[in-house]
Amino acid sequence: MQLIPAIDLKDGRCVRLLQGDFGAETRYEVTPEALYERFADLGATWLHVVDLDGAKDGAQAHLPVIAALAALGRLKLQVGGGVRERATVERTLAAGASRVVIGSLAVTDPDLVASWLRRFGPEAIVLALDVRVGADGVPRLATHGWVEQSPVALWDAVARYRPAGLRHVLCTDVGCDGALSGPNFDLYVEATHRFADIEWQASGGVRDARDLWSLDGGGVAAAVSGRALLENRMTAEELKPFLPAA
Repeated sequence: MQLIPAIDLKDGRCVRLLQGDFGAETRYEVTPEALYERFADLGATWLHVVDLDGAKDGAQAHLPVIAALAALGRLKLQVGGGVRERATVERTLAAGASRVVIGSLAVTDPDLVASWLRRFGPEAIVLALDVRVGADGVPRLATHGWVEQSPVALWDAVARYRPAGLRHVLCTDVGCDGALSGPNFDLYVEATHRFADIEWQASGGVRDARDLWSLDGGGVAAAVSGRALLENRMTAEELKPFLPAA
């Protein structure tokens, strides 16, 4: 399993939200470029970048920042937030991103997103399928910045995309995101057992290296972490097993 550091952008600054709440924002006094270099120096090979303004407003707001990061040439980028049209996918890839992350639209218009998978290829598209786990234990999809709740189960959504060649799924348990409470390990174990051919990325709740080892044991391909890295909760030595270029 590899660790993919995350940068969330809002108004041109690096921030983290608690459970997707724009009213619960923590700002970090560091530039996106400085974070990029820090993560590259640690040994990361990928960087996850979220345009929070785009996710909220439905229109990409940080493409120049993304292009500037891509031009640094040390990390591959997977970029999400505000992707609602094919032209946005094309612009993001043209700006230097290696993968484009599709969130709410993957739930609300699966036929359109499946057509993008076929057009751009499964290595260029990541589905961000964010969930809340109900009292019945079923993870159901949350959309539109986690404000809206869908009745669609995660497992049904993944099954629907498999004929289109789906390979990469970034799955976040909304209740864990930004809370440093630990990932939902049971969710990812079930995900990898149900769909062993999918490259699952676990996101939300990573606190320390023990969480990374537990996710690794659960079979996920990658863990995406933001706050724990921003706040230096893990040493470079602890991170080394999960950073391919370390």
